[in-house]
Amino acid sequence: MAHILSFSGHETFPFRHGWLKKGVDAVLSDAAFFTRERALIDLGVGKNMVGSIRHWCVAAGLIEESPDHRAQFCVSEIGRAIFSDDGFDPYLEDPGTLWLIHWLITSNFNRATTWYWMFSNWNGVEFSRDRIGFEIPSWLEKNGYKPISDNSLRRDIDCFVHSYVHSRHSKSSVIEDTLDCPLVDLRLIVELSDGKTYQFQRGPQVSLPDEIFAFAVADFWQPAKQLQSMAFEKLAYDPGSPGRIFKLDEDSLVSRLETLSRTTNQAFAYDETAGLKQVYKHRETDPLTILRRYYKRNPRKRLRRIG
Repeated sequence: MAHILSFSGHETFPFRHGWLKKGVDAVLSDAAFFTRERALIDLGVGKNMVGSIRHWCVAAGLIEESPDHRAQFCVSEIGRAIFSDDGFDPYLEDPGTLWLIHWLITSNFNRATTWYWMFSNWNGVEFSRDRIGFEIPSWLEKNGYKPISDNSLRRDIDCFVHSYVHSRHSKSSVIEDTLDCPLVDLRLIVELSDGKTYQFQRGPQVSLPDEIFAFAVADFWQPAKQLQSMAFEKLAYDPGSPGRIFKLDEDSLVSRLETLSRTTNQAFAYDETAGLKQVYKHRETDPLTILRRYYKRNPRKRLRRIG
């Protein structure tokens, strides 16, 4: 198959506050940092967490494997733009950055396959770990992908849930093991009263900035750069689309699309004529340009977080 899927690498840990910046800073200082014995000491975490930090930085597209040296990495343009010391939001203080990281990870079919599948392929509002543990192997078999072991998939699904749902802490829990993933703050998934069922929160997503949505539209458009228009249905329902990944209902998606002309400086525009809903691309635009415009209008104090 053309795609190589991944259901591991996170070592069962969702990313924590401070991890993404630590990973970016480490690679900025040393391309081979993650192979060094000192990585545990420099990052201040355990061996498995070092691997997890590397995984999440790669899954979010913040660092990239060197084409010449597999053990070396380089920081991507967006990784440097956000998480360098003078970056847009190195300490995740802006809610828009969480939505951006959610988009970057969940749209990564190859590196965060369960995350992508849950937001892009699962059509239900509610789900359970057991149900997803059945559905994903069926999907893999149907599409000719290599099967995954039950244990590996179970750990991956657990990590996915803990990325978006508050942990239940026991009195005996180790503090480091009870730190929630920042994506919990997006409230995209809630745990129901039975403790076994989870529910996606579909709606307007009022904390999602229009510019982050516009970035997602431009990013989603990238593989089809030759297209000068895109149907509403594609943006709403295609796997990996903004409508899917941000869990926007149709009315909310229309409202977001109507802001595109403003947020992209007229590069994109939404139009609804004779019942035909379309987004038109008037010129090429770099998604990072949209982010720069957003963060320039929403400067944050650079306060260091603990963690």
